[in-house]
Amino acid sequence: MGNFSCLGTWKKSMALAGILVSMLACSLSPVPTPGAILTQAPSAQPTIQIGQIVIPLLTGYGVRGSFYEIYFTDPFNPASAKEEGGPDAALVSAINSARISVDVAAYSLSLYSIREALIHAYNRGVLVRMVMESDNMDNSAVDALSGAGIQIVGDRREGLMHNKYMVIDRSEVWTGSMNFTATGVYEDNNNLIRIRSTKVAQDYTREFEEMFKDDFFGQDVLAETPFPQVSIDGVNLEIFFSPDDHPAKRIVSLLRNAKSSIHFLAYSFTANDFGDVLRQKAAQGLQVDGVMEESQVKTNTGTEFDAFSQAGLPVYLDGNQGQMHDKVFIIDEQIVITGSYNFSSSAERTNDENVLIIYDAQVAKQYMAEFQRVFDAAQK
Repeated sequence: MGNFSCLGTWKKSMALAGILVSMLACSLSPVPTPGAILTQAPSAQPTIQIGQIVIPLLTGYGVRGSFYEIYFTDPFNPASAKEEGGPDAALVSAINSARISVDVAAYSLSLYSIREALIHAYNRGVLVRMVMESDNMDNSAVDALSGAGIQIVGDRREGLMHNKYMVIDRSEVWTGSMNFTATGVYEDNNNLIRIRSTKVAQDYTREFEEMFKDDFFGQDVLAETPFPQVSIDGVNLEIFFSPDDHPAKRIVSLLRNAKSSIHFLAYSFTANDFGDVLRQKAAQGLQVDGVMEESQVKTNTGTEFDAFSQAGLPVYLDGNQGQMHDKVFIIDEQIVITGSYNFSSSAERTNDENVLIIYDAQVAKQYMAEFQRVFDAAQK
């Protein structure tokens, strides 16, 4: 629960109001942790739940729970222009601590900090392996990684290798919507989550090796997720990869079972089955609202935005000059669906993607806080 330096004050408090104030003040005092994470302005503190502590960042938001860390970018922060001290700092710290292996599945990688951390890890004897979207391999960062001796396998397929995850020491996974680029970390709205679990790591490692070792990408389906359902510290998780595991069926089922609310952040939303369920739930009286990336709404064929607007749903275009790049559903403020998976048929049928479903109100609170930040800045 953190280092509560105000414990003595609590004991002296005679009134319930005083106790509550003391608890709040202490919960916002993070425990110092190893690594090069910079100080965050007090106004940027995320909502803290019992059992969580703040991970201070110069730009962005970070929270640690018992087995996870959650990060969000902050493109509206003027300090983001410096392109330092964001969620990539936490990931770099983890790479720098790697002792055995780092497996990287990257749609795009060009950020200097991550490039250098991977090269340094490789040079000190850590096994570093990579798979990438072939169309994004022509840049100086990839050239430097390859030149250092790191093997990089491209997908060489029409569909996209759209994952953005790393498995470190086969014991932790970093995933979410954040591309490993300066734009992804400092200009776009993105989320990044770290899960410490050998079982979850086995899932992502198996998927990685299908691509890296077996050369199976996209519709070369091999559904072999070792632990599709995992429980960590009493929190249930589900792991899906597409197109192998057909995650749309599960997502639709969860949306249909929503009882009170569905909030979403969507870079691309063209999946009719998802849109139909959301409109049905709104018609039943549930709170359904969301934010969509403006550029995708204007260029996608079959976007769900117009249908949401015609149904009177509070779904808005984002207000970020960069991209609103999240792919998140929050159901009943209890369940979070995140990962690289856009709400589209391409994500379901042809691209290599991952979906992480977390059943936990505390995790959902953090994603709700990010939803509210993006929603407040949207075009209304």
